[in-house]
Amino acid sequence: MSDHRVDFNSVPLIDFAAMSSADALARARVAAEVRDACVNVGFFYVSNHGVPQDLIAAMFGEAPRLFGLPLERKMAWHVKNSSHFLGYVAMRDENANPLVGKGDLHEAFDFVPDDTRFDGELLPGDFRRAGNLWPQELPGFKEVMTQYGIAMRLLARKLFAAFALALDLPEDHFATLSSAPMALIRLLHYPSVAGPFDETSLGTGAHTDHECFTILCQDERIQALQVRNHRGEWIDAPPIPGTFVVNIGDLMARWTNDIFASTYHRVANFSGRARYSLPCFIGANPNALIEALPSCVTPQRPAKYPPVLAGEYVSSNIYHQFHDNQTPHPLKNQPPEIRSGNS
Repeated sequence: MSDHRVDFNSVPLIDFAAMSSADALARARVAAEVRDACVNVGFFYVSNHGVPQDLIAAMFGEAPRLFGLPLERKMAWHVKNSSHFLGYVAMRDENANPLVGKGDLHEAFDFVPDDTRFDGELLPGDFRRAGNLWPQELPGFKEVMTQYGIAMRLLARKLFAAFALALDLPEDHFATLSSAPMALIRLLHYPSVAGPFDETSLGTGAHTDHECFTILCQDERIQALQVRNHRGEWIDAPPIPGTFVVNIGDLMARWTNDIFASTYHRVANFSGRARYSLPCFIGANPNALIEALPSCVTPQRPAKYPPVLAGEYVSSNIYHQFHDNQTPHPLKNQPPEIRSGNS
């Protein structure tokens, strides 16, 4: 399976409507676009994704309500009070790029889905759900988060099917491997920072994501997300109304022997306004063994990574970010430099 890469100056947009249709040829055409995006960019937008716009609006409505609470109240549900590092993340608690960063300029709230019934089907929750810390002082907050979690898991199924087709696998190849997936959802608040540009103090420093892929809903008013191309240039990924941004994470890169690119990205908010975003990090089942797919290995391209359990890989990365965020995680690939404008 070839992984010849063409450099990019923008992030492609893919219409996902056909992934909900019975037309196999139409789904295959979507998968071909997905493959091209995953090999060459590692990022793509999806439109016609099926997530209700009023649910997205409700999520963004909860963000200022949550982050507007006094700090001492938010610290009562800080991640270090959770068995699985779920709950509130304070400003500079994280440091996505420990090679240059001094702590990321954002605050966040992390949760994972509970067991939920939808349309007569049980959607198993994330194995970390016992660690959720829900703010009791925000009536209705948990209910909105729960509905969004359902929508993300349904969209994740379509994405896993598209990735399977893009890899010349049966469409349901990842179904049993992601039947009870890790699925961390995050509300993020980025205050605006004054210029000039300073890579040591970004909203989120240059990094790749740990999981299989991320489904990101951006604040439609503010450009802040940037993606690093193969020349080391940082390309804007502006918000496009009605779309999500999807990017490949480390587990999918390992599964595909780096044929699908887990691309470095960062957040820099110089807009003069607060920015909110909603990433959902989708993994495999925690007990899924992540090793290079046979179709992604050749004598000329041997497997690059040892097998690893999905849950152990993600959990170790999350533990590391809250206990030793001044050094890179030993299992993560680090490029020679991830500084602005350099490869």
